[in-house]
Amino acid sequence: MSSNRPNSTADDQLDPEEEKRLAAAAREANRLPELRLVLLGWRWPGKSLTGNTILGREEFRLERAAEFSVKRETEVDRRKVTVIDTPGWFSAQTTPEDYKQEIVRSVSMCTPGPHAFLLVIPVGMFTETDRARIEENLAMFGEDVWKHTMVVFTWAEILKDKSIERHIRREGRDLQWVVDKCKKRYHVINNYIFGEHPQLPQLMAKVEKIVADEGGYFILKADETKTQSQTPSLNTNSVKENRELGARPKQNGSCNSLRAMDVDPPQSLVEGVSD
Repeated sequence: MSSNRPNSTADDQLDPEEEKRLAAAAREANRLPELRLVLLGWRWPGKSLTGNTILGREEFRLERAAEFSVKRETEVDRRKVTVIDTPGWFSAQTTPEDYKQEIVRSVSMCTPGPHAFLLVIPVGMFTETDRARIEENLAMFGEDVWKHTMVVFTWAEILKDKSIERHIRREGRDLQWVVDKCKKRYHVINNYIFGEHPQLPQLMAKVEKIVADEGGYFILKADETKTQSQTPSLNTNSVKENRELGARPKQNGSCNSLRAMDVDPPQSLVEGVSD
């Protein structure tokens, strides 16, 4: 039986350069005009330094620990990028309610919702306590937050010639659990490069894939919003009392030379508010 399908000939095949051009055009057509990112992680400079790396400049000051969520914006490759830096959580104790309230507020600071949460984890020893802290703090956003979360590994120079995949395997089930919860979405970034950063286009592409896979940006569900509205109002004195309680991580010596981060309160709070 003859087929109605025309025979393919060599003339029907596109040359490699034309294929690249069409692929680039397709990517541009599906490209998000804006990316909204929320940084999550411990009370140490690596999280906020990652925000500075994405922005290409020092917007989040490295003086002392952040007490408030702060929004900064930039343009990367003709696209608006919004970065929300949140207060870091504590290493060896439950995160105070004041900090939790401020972390969750990050969602409302990038309306209609963040495209991705970047969970910043330093390369180094990862313990069961670390996993528990991550699980505890992401639970504030509801179970769906994991669908929109990507692990960002920092201080990759510690790996030397070892791949990040090997590091994940060697660190054991706790780190593997976190990566699996994030659907094996992870990225490695060098925090010492500003400006034309070679790893940023790949990071943005991975964020766009999250949006495509999940059908859009993260939305905080009504029941989660209600739960958070019942938490105590922000108590500045309590925040100050807790400011010096523990920072992460002690195992990475290169982190110790960095100062913790200081971010000014937002005006609304001042006025009342992939081996």
